[in-house]
Amino acid sequence: MKVAIYVRVSTNEQTTENQVRELKAWADRAGHEIVAIYDDNGVSGAKGREYRVEFDKLLKGAVRREFDLVAAWSVDRLGRSLQDLVGFLQELHGSGVDLYLHQQALDTTTPGGKAMFQMMGVFAEFERSMISERVKSGLERAKANGKTLGRPKVADEVEEQILELRNQGMGILKIGKELGVGTSTVQRVISQ
Repeated sequence: MKVAIYVRVSTNEQTTENQVRELKAWADRAGHEIVAIYDDNGVSGAKGREYRVEFDKLLKGAVRREFDLVAAWSVDRLGRSLQDLVGFLQELHGSGVDLYLHQQALDTTTPGGKAMFQMMGVFAEFERSMISERVKSGLERAKANGKTLGRPKVADEVEEQILELRNQGMGILKIGKELGVGTSTVQRVISQ
């Protein structure tokens, strides 16, 4: 298998040498070919993908199928938030790339590792459902308290101008530009 190694430490005073050495030794024992090493040295795992240049390159390489397996020292090297980790796992899975985590002994090339990977997906879906339910509950509470939700309405005179310009044969985009409103606003007024 072609393997990409990902290593990370949070500060410049730390080193990724031990992670690289251990993962190279593992790959050698397993008979894998290391095709790339992505090293985010001195970058916090709490930082997003846009701040972790090598992590971003890793994900782009996975999408391009430049390797079959990503090897990392530990799950905390990949990210600190569950949401980011779930996104990473989904992107790998969607690209058909497997994952090996040295410290957790998670290897998605094995049946047990695949099962664990699928369980992580189930928990991620559960978390998304819980977030959705909390949002719906919050919206219902806001409505019950008299809060008007959605985009603010435009003034009556603007609505009249929209209808007048439309009756004159003007297009939706041009009306929006002319009156300084979005095309969705123009479409909503016309459809009412």
